[in-house]
Amino acid sequence: MRIGLVGGASGGHFYPLMAVAEELNQTDTKPKLYYFGPSPYDKAELDLHQITYVSCPAGKVRRYFSVQNFFDLFRNFFGVFVAIYKLYFIYPDVIFSKGGYTAVPILLAARLLMIPVVIHESDTTPGKANQLAAKFARYIAVSYDDAAQYFPAEKTALVGIPLRTQLKTILPDPLASLGIPADKPLLYVTGGSQGADRLNQIILRSLLQLLPHYRIFHQTGTNNLEEMRQTAKGLLAGTEFGDSYYLEGTISVETVAALMQAASVVITRAGSTTLFEIAYHGKPAIIIPIPEDVSRDQRTNAYTYARGGGGTVIEEHNLTPHLLAQEINTIMTQPDTAAAMSAAAKQFFIPDAAKKLAGSLISIGTEHGS
Repeated sequence: MRIGLVGGASGGHFYPLMAVAEELNQTDTKPKLYYFGPSPYDKAELDLHQITYVSCPAGKVRRYFSVQNFFDLFRNFFGVFVAIYKLYFIYPDVIFSKGGYTAVPILLAARLLMIPVVIHESDTTPGKANQLAAKFARYIAVSYDDAAQYFPAEKTALVGIPLRTQLKTILPDPLASLGIPADKPLLYVTGGSQGADRLNQIILRSLLQLLPHYRIFHQTGTNNLEEMRQTAKGLLAGTEFGDSYYLEGTISVETVAALMQAASVVITRAGSTTLFEIAYHGKPAIIIPIPEDVSRDQRTNAYTYARGGGGTVIEEHNLTPHLLAQEINTIMTQPDTAAAMSAAAKQFFIPDAAKKLAGSLISIGTEHGS
């Protein structure tokens, strides 16, 4: 059996694909896996799961004016012909798509070649690629109840977000594995795989207010990393808190798992994969979504998650160091509030998403191949 994987514009698209690949590799069928896209995104992960990378161009459609929109229109047009050629010779039994602009040429080519498609929607509001594919997809998986209304009920199921096994590893002493002392509560700040400039700047401005009471592990993304290191060094010069602030651009999945276990509060954007990681570990969260004029999905993700009680939302335009510190202190000084948020987060999590999706792919692929 051959199964195609597509969707890698961000870590939120790519890594759930790897979680499903992990499950597929553990089945008796052991299908041959192919990942299609304009770049391998994370070559080490593809190699780890024995996934063959197949290059296929794709163009991004931006919501703002950019001359690149013109050129990317041609990339998509050309990408469909490349996808038809490559799919014809590989001819997967089924395609699994996480959506995103990288998926569009492959999805259109699969439609023309009558290859069955399974799609997974991470967000509360579906993206254009999944809306397009919903018309001909054999099976549609969603992460939130709110997303089901956008798809045909007869082929849509609520499964949650597939998480990699490493993220679920329970460590006996996560702080020790991170090399962080247990003298103060730990705050884990993450802007997702690509970072978040506004959130990063607010954290820097909050350091002198927060570090007397907390240790902070700040995952910033790689943009302006060295500039942030120098800014933090200058802010903390002459204080006793320099060793209480940990700043990294990108971190391994094992480090993410340790941080999720060790942290008392997680401060995050509203990417669905991160929210479900927080839910799995049952951590109180402060969610600062990307504004709607930049990202159509994060705000609705944030409020859907917060409605369940696992987190609070601060709109980016309202975000100040004082307000952030106030929200953190409210959670940390009220044990009943923190415990209720933790319980609500765990209740939000939906188990076995990767296993359910792997089972559906094997079933549909077997039917198509027979």
